[in-house]
Amino acid sequence: MSGTQNYINHVALVLDASSSMSHLSSKVVDVADRQIAYLARRSRELDQETRVTVYVFADKVECVIYDKDVLRMPSLKQLYRVGGMTALLAAALKSQRELAQTAQLYGDHSFLTFVLTDGQENASHRCPDAPTKDPRALVEAVARMIETQQDNWTLAVLVPDQMGKREAMQSGFPKDNIAIWDATSTQGLEEAGQVIQEATEKFMVGRTKGIRGSRAVFSTGADAVNADTVKAAGLAPVDPAEYQLIPVARDAAIRDWVVESGHTYRTGGAYYQLSKPEKIQARKQIAVLEKKTDRVYTGPEARTLLGLPDVEARVRPNHNDEFTIFVQSTSVNRKLVTNTRLLLML
Repeated sequence: MSGTQNYINHVALVLDASSSMSHLSSKVVDVADRQIAYLARRSRELDQETRVTVYVFADKVECVIYDKDVLRMPSLKQLYRVGGMTALLAAALKSQRELAQTAQLYGDHSFLTFVLTDGQENASHRCPDAPTKDPRALVEAVARMIETQQDNWTLAVLVPDQMGKREAMQSGFPKDNIAIWDATSTQGLEEAGQVIQEATEKFMVGRTKGIRGSRAVFSTGADAVNADTVKAAGLAPVDPAEYQLIPVARDAAIRDWVVESGHTYRTGGAYYQLSKPEKIQARKQIAVLEKKTDRVYTGPEARTLLGLPDVEARVRPNHNDEFTIFVQSTSVNRKLVTNTRLLLML
């Protein structure tokens, strides 16, 4: 492909507008508008053209903005209205079917869609946009569509609970493209917006490295962090003489364990192993450990690899046979977990 051809991103938000979203309606607009502003900023910084599509769905599915230049997007304030049931499957089908008709002449095109819902499917069989009225056939249609999408398509969904996640998996969504959000509060929606932003960051930076699509936008597992993605992200290996890996034999405060291990504690020099979901501040550095070699990679690209934006964001560890994530600690009292390891920069 010619080096002069543009990266062109087609980013779609497919937003639940059923009646149960009424208590969050103004927050939906706020979060969506901020996501669009973020897309505009990163498009300029990364020199990528981004075009935005917005669907809203309740009893029916409506496209309110189609493939519009992100730099010219209006607020969704006048476009998002709630009321009705949840035609989730019809929304997934219609959005992807219509976006597939978008011209992909010239340039490197990639499609990223986020579906946000606060409930389970309950209306697609009555929806005029659905290709069939048979509920089981609708599930199969979505699964077939996802299975046959090209490698430059990424479809992700945010659901309110484990039941929603199970239904999304039954409908063919890749498990690492499904995230659970707290649909009971504006704070939950705020956090969902951060999750979308982190996933978008990972997607847009991946584009610059030749990655066209992902089945693991919400993951730190092997699909997202592996030898190929570490290399593509441009992570630098640390000189083995400049760090030490220390086993953690019992729960202990990080400074105490460093000192007990015969080293001097230096603020910012100790990294703990990511072992549970937690929020990571914008200033915290990330290190990635290759398990079979104990080689450590770090640098600002390590945050990018995980899709971490330049604000506080929540990260969860996923099973990964190849790599382990470490997070810089700036607290002397950070509790280390038994049977993990401590990374100490010397």
